[in-house]
Amino acid sequence: MTRGCMVSSVMESLRDEERALLQAHGFDEAMFARLRARLRSGAWQESDNQVRGQVERPAPDDVEVLPAPGSVRERELHERGMAALRAGEVGALVLNGGMATRFGGVVKGCVEVLEGCSFLGMKMGDARAWGRCPVLLMNSFATDMPTRAHLEAHDYFGMDPEQVLPFTQNVSVRLTPEGEVFRGRAAGSTLYAPGHGDVVEALGRGALQAFRARGGRYLLMSNVDNVLADLDPVIVGAHVEAAEERGVEMSVEVVQKLAGDQGGMPARVDGALQILEAFRFPKRFDVSTIPVFNTNSFMFSAAALERGFELTWFMVHKRVDGASVVQFERLAGELSAYLKTRFVEVPRSGVRSRFLPIKRREDLREHRAFLADVLAERAAE
Repeated sequence: MTRGCMVSSVMESLRDEERALLQAHGFDEAMFARLRARLRSGAWQESDNQVRGQVERPAPDDVEVLPAPGSVRERELHERGMAALRAGEVGALVLNGGMATRFGGVVKGCVEVLEGCSFLGMKMGDARAWGRCPVLLMNSFATDMPTRAHLEAHDYFGMDPEQVLPFTQNVSVRLTPEGEVFRGRAAGSTLYAPGHGDVVEALGRGALQAFRARGGRYLLMSNVDNVLADLDPVIVGAHVEAAEERGVEMSVEVVQKLAGDQGGMPARVDGALQILEAFRFPKRFDVSTIPVFNTNSFMFSAAALERGFELTWFMVHKRVDGASVVQFERLAGELSAYLKTRFVEVPRSGVRSRFLPIKRREDLREHRAFLADVLAERAAE
């Protein structure tokens, strides 16, 4: 079967509305055909996700530490960050593509966290506090319209609508393990958003250019459910300084690992420091020897994102409607293999915590009072 025939067979098996969604959201038919052919050939194994090359733990000085609170050094970085924020050079890049299955299948960003304020409301409030800070909001095909309606219903939580730049990530097609188009019981189960690794590609369809045209130079990316990852001037100032003085293009926030934590970690691959997801480490490598993992909160120098990146496509097995499916996904953390990157350890407890993801309703009930106290204290500073 030729590549063209394989593409046609997939597209022709889809409904008109599904094809329209794919065409409107960056679906690369030729790339999908290559990935599907590799799956169907049986040559693609999950072990292929493992990185090639020599993998080593980070050196002791590969992960920076924040300056002591109240120190001269902290004040220097704070002022540098404040200058960039006041000048409108910083934007908040919020990942809002997830449907909260553990919240009952609702749009995660629209879930109320504190009275009258959702996850999205908190992200808008953080940006609003800095006046000229735009929010670049990456939605998925499933969250885009509900998110826009939510923001309009709440008057953008006091944010100037002109400062909100929504854009949508890509869409792809779920397959069975045999490489056929998956059809589940639930409507809409065939299509999915293929991971946050398409953020650069999606930004490049207009939002990044709009941000740069307004004088934007730096972006702080975070998940919508991690409301503590705010536009802290010290975090901003540290990246600005590293960008201007060392040519750093990406800053990665890491925290100390706790039991059960999973995620990407700093590692050296053939000597190059980067994020390596847990499933990419060689089987013989003991990942417990790396004490930190990344929070998916990154700062980027926006100009660096105007380049193209050949990120790895991973084969991911999931359960949908009780059935096994295959998805092809990319991860934003792999940008660290292409950009000049620094790692900085941030707190995950106390008033300075920058990492408290809320994945379940139980998490929200457990941490709501803590979030309210932290946010109130930060607002008073």
